[in-house]
Amino acid sequence: MARTGLYKSEVKKARDALVGQGKHPSVDAVRIELGNTGSKTTIHKYLKELEEEDGGQSPKAPLSDALQDLVARLAAQLQEEADGKISAIRSEASEMGRQQAAIILGLRQENATLEAGLQQVQTALASEKAVHKETEALLLQASVARQGLDLQVNALKERLEENERHRQSLEEKHKHARESLEHYRASTKEQRDQDIRRHEQQVQVLQAEMRQLQQSLILKQEEVTRLNQEGVRLVSELSHVQQALYEQQTRGRHAEQKLEQLHAVEQRNELLEAQIDEKDAKLGEVQAQVANLRQQIAVATEQQHQRQMELATLQAKLDTHVALSSELRFYLDREAKPT
Repeated sequence: MARTGLYKSEVKKARDALVGQGKHPSVDAVRIELGNTGSKTTIHKYLKELEEEDGGQSPKAPLSDALQDLVARLAAQLQEEADGKISAIRSEASEMGRQQAAIILGLRQENATLEAGLQQVQTALASEKAVHKETEALLLQASVARQGLDLQVNALKERLEENERHRQSLEEKHKHARESLEHYRASTKEQRDQDIRRHEQQVQVLQAEMRQLQQSLILKQEEVTRLNQEGVRLVSELSHVQQALYEQQTRGRHAEQKLEQLHAVEQRNELLEAQIDEKDAKLGEVQAQVANLRQQIAVATEQQHQRQMELATLQAKLDTHVALSSELRFYLDREAKPT
């Protein structure tokens, strides 16, 4: 039932005014034209009655059939082309987004792998540096020990030279003693031979002198005994000196073995320093690769941002095209309705 105070003539007048302005006479537009009075149900009822009274045609004269067909086909073609282009653009953008995502994922995985490798290299480098420090400490200790051994070796050499000089002196004394003994024996034998030759001629003289010679012989025998004892003592001292010399030589060989061990430690230290230098070079290469990958990720991110901007631009164009298509359809629908 119609609302009191609102008449069909008022609705017809408002509808005709909207049509005259080139606007679509919808329920809301008619109500606004009436000054926001009347219910939408009543306005819709009156509009429907007016449309039935007009024979289901809009107030204006309809377009020709050929023009309507042309406009309809043109709108359909425009809509189809727009939908195709939009689908192609969306597919291309989606494919490019997937490719960019795959590339970024691969780059991130590779970056993670390189960072893990870099962490391992840094850990190994820290371990090598710790070993290097320990080796340097051992080398320092070995150097100090070697200096002490060098001093001991020098002292032993000096003692060995002194013992050698003492041994030579003892040998020289022993040689002189043997020469003196031999000389004495030769002299005694010669004297005895002379006494025997002169025995028959000087028997009486010799008998008197024999006592003197016997006493002298006793003294000489005591001296020979003393010299023999001195020789035995010298031989014993020589044996002790030779034993001390052997011990010094053994200590010298031990010192040489320790020196060889020190040389081995120095060679190992040089090898460790070469390995550390090589790992420093590898670390530089890995850091360069990581920087390169980060740059590639930045470029890929920038490209993805550009693609997103292009997609936003295309979406704006699509929205504009849809709005134009909607307006064109509305205009065609309005023109198609009979007056």
